[in-house]
Amino acid sequence: RITLLELMMSKVSEKSCVSSEEMKVLVRHAAFLAGCFQEQCGAVLRLTDAADAKDEEALVTIRLLDILCQMTSSSGQLEHLQALPGLLETAIDTLRLTHLAGKQSVNVFTATHAVTGQEEVSHPAVGFKSHLIRLIGNLCYKNKENQDKV
Repeated sequence: RITLLELMMSKVSEKSCVSSEEMKVLVRHAAFLAGCFQEQCGAVLRLTDAADAKDEEALVTIRLLDILCQMTSSSGQLEHLQALPGLLETAIDTLRLTHLAGKQSVNVFTATHAVTGQEEVSHPAVGFKSHLIRLIGNLCYKNKENQDKV
């Protein structure tokens, strides 16, 4: 699944022109990926335990967030994703939960944790909160209704 998501990420990141047929497919995929992210976002919280650093569900969720960030950076999918029910709320709730998890103990979500080795720097969840903030910002871009929710 992670490999498939990486392939999708490379397709979404392409700067070449996208035909209207490809755009329709990408919009459908965006809605599906957003739904998957909404269902699985809690899996990332398992990464607070160092033993679960390779949790596949959490890694899939991280890649889903990366793709959603990239898709919301493109004006073609942005309006469709902004209108999806619950995506913004899920992103905000997940950000709150990861922030709280980082405050409860020193883990990958702790804002001021000391980097003691290369292993922590390469942890897959490093930057997860910043990607959540990017997604929230993208979903609020030029969208008064979402801005009011935040």
